[in-house]
Amino acid sequence: MTVLDHRHHTGVPGWLPGATAPRTDPAPFLPDVSPVRAIGTPVLEKQDPALLRELYRRLVIGRRYNQQATTLTKQGRLAVYPASTGQEACQVAAALVLRERDWLFPSYRDTLAVVSRGVDPLEALTLLRGNAHTGYDPRASRTAPLCTPLATQAPHAVGLAHAARLSGEPVVALAMLGDGGTSEGDFHEALNFAAVLRAPVVFLVQNNGYAISVPLSAQSAAPSLAHKAVGYGMAGRLVDGNDAPAVHSVLAEAVERARGGGGPTLVEALTYRIEAHTNADDATRYRDEPEVAAWREHDPILLMDRALRDLGLLDDELVRRAADEAEALAARMRAEFHVEPELDPMALFAHVYAEQTPQLREQAAQLAAELAAEAEGSEPSEVAR
Repeated sequence: MTVLDHRHHTGVPGWLPGATAPRTDPAPFLPDVSPVRAIGTPVLEKQDPALLRELYRRLVIGRRYNQQATTLTKQGRLAVYPASTGQEACQVAAALVLRERDWLFPSYRDTLAVVSRGVDPLEALTLLRGNAHTGYDPRASRTAPLCTPLATQAPHAVGLAHAARLSGEPVVALAMLGDGGTSEGDFHEALNFAAVLRAPVVFLVQNNGYAISVPLSAQSAAPSLAHKAVGYGMAGRLVDGNDAPAVHSVLAEAVERARGGGGPTLVEALTYRIEAHTNADDATRYRDEPEVAAWREHDPILLMDRALRDLGLLDDELVRRAADEAEALAARMRAEFHVEPELDPMALFAHVYAEQTPQLREQAAQLAAELAAEAEGSEPSEVAR
């Protein structure tokens, strides 16, 4: 086989007709060799004490939120709950770095981020209760509906961020994904569009080690998921996902870079899912207890407690106040979720399209006839069927 060498035509090494040289140096896009950490480093002492206390408070409340939601699932008050226990640092930091006009694009495991954004827990969990497509107004909270299909929210985040920039709004979109989502086509398409358009969007991948039961080693051979950013021409950052101050710092930097026109960032947060994938999963079939126990020693609340006490920023009074606030939230969740909701089956058709299609009108008419017949104690007519 003869390989044509065009170098003698121009004197430019590697020159090919119609091709262009690499446009950027990949070095600035590469993540650090080791995950970024703040706890246990001099960096922590330079952090705002008020921010550190707020992160601790939110972690404690977030853990109790996860526990209560899991209990509600066992009681049948929720149909399913994908707990973010162990991943709370990623959840609260993601909500905290966004401004009011920014947008959050969560996945199904990110209800804590949604609640931390200010959405009522009852509304945030309505989808997982099985009562509606989503329980909150996305426009009012600037939070997209919880996304159950993997990574489909990522292109939406890019589109919104790009549209906001075209309209002159200083809006940043933050899309949250799991490591499993990085194996989806939507993820790759979103990153490619984001980089080409230099859209003000940040992708936060919470790498908890498993896509349900599939370990990361069976999904990707890359040095890290953050390295994938280089292929698209955006910055990649690798951070300890259980180190709340580090996650907040990395995300805040990425958000403000995007807001200032610096383009998108892919952040990989190394964390761990302590609970099963959902209440329908048996995690003991694919991981052992020593692995889980090792990660419990790297618990985000435990890390913050030790670090803040060493700095003299945490005392028993602050611990008690955070615990009391967490218990108050749990009590409110119990009270609200033990009230049976009054549901209107016809609401199924209300927010599918801005204008109903003929098929939807036909289905709505059929359901209305069935409900009327049920109320009268008769069978719906064949015409309605």
